[in-house]
Amino acid sequence: MTTQHTESSPLVRIRSLLPGLARAEQRVAKVVLDSPSTVARRSITEVAEAAGTSETTVTRFCKAIGVGGYPELRIALAADTARSEAHAERDLGGEISPDDDMATVVGKVTFADARAVEETAAQVDTETLLKVVEAVAAAGRVDVYGVGASAFVAADLQQKLHRIGRVSFAWSDTHIMLTSAAVLSRGDVAVGISHTGATADTVEALREARRAGATTVALTNFPTAPISEVADLVLTTAARETTFRSGATASRIAQLTVIDCLFIGVAQRHLNDTMKALDDTRDAVGSHRLETRHDGRRKARETGK
Repeated sequence: MTTQHTESSPLVRIRSLLPGLARAEQRVAKVVLDSPSTVARRSITEVAEAAGTSETTVTRFCKAIGVGGYPELRIALAADTARSEAHAERDLGGEISPDDDMATVVGKVTFADARAVEETAAQVDTETLLKVVEAVAAAGRVDVYGVGASAFVAADLQQKLHRIGRVSFAWSDTHIMLTSAAVLSRGDVAVGISHTGATADTVEALREARRAGATTVALTNFPTAPISEVADLVLTTAARETTFRSGATASRIAQLTVIDCLFIGVAQRHLNDTMKALDDTRDAVGSHRLETRHDGRRKARETGK
């Protein structure tokens, strides 16, 4: 797949590619991530020494993350630092301390979630997303796999597609994931959702779906993760997990952002059917909603007398 490098932050790309880098390149990545503004001012020799490696490795690292060389990396980091400073007033820092008061916790959580959405939007490959939209829109059936926190995202996609009349199922049990994948066929789509891209159950289900002939789609934070090896199309998020939040919050918000874009794209391709389905489903559940007044108080029910 092609990846949009021009608009996304170099730090976002480094974090997403980190698991797939060689060990020496990971040391360079850590130096960059720990203090990007400092690296922007350092020579390649100084960065190599700080990482305990060679200048050749630093150059190799630059190419691995999609920049031409070290001068280009310095320019990208300087620009990224300038953008960060422009938002300094709202950047509360990622790590949540046990001593933070509730107001600080709210500020840090909402900032991290907003940043996950912004960075995911900046780096999402719209060409790949369009291919996924077209595959799902034309699919006879869409199976969505996810476990843990990703299971809730899988259920959200299934519910959205089901509501506009698309045949879809969301599975989180390993055995059911595998059996559902085994009966898919050409023209069907299987979507595997995993923040790490290394969830064995999801990877195995996607592999089985591909073996059955279905088009396979991965949604992950790390494009070089194992799930990408069994996916025909890979969509990526850009979420940074912090204290108390591993795998459950910022990543889920980022995943839902991509899912919403995918759903809207599919809905556009079946606009008349979509609007009718939304109206019909709204009417179907209308009698199960309590009537309220504009002030939020419940209206009195009609008695018929």
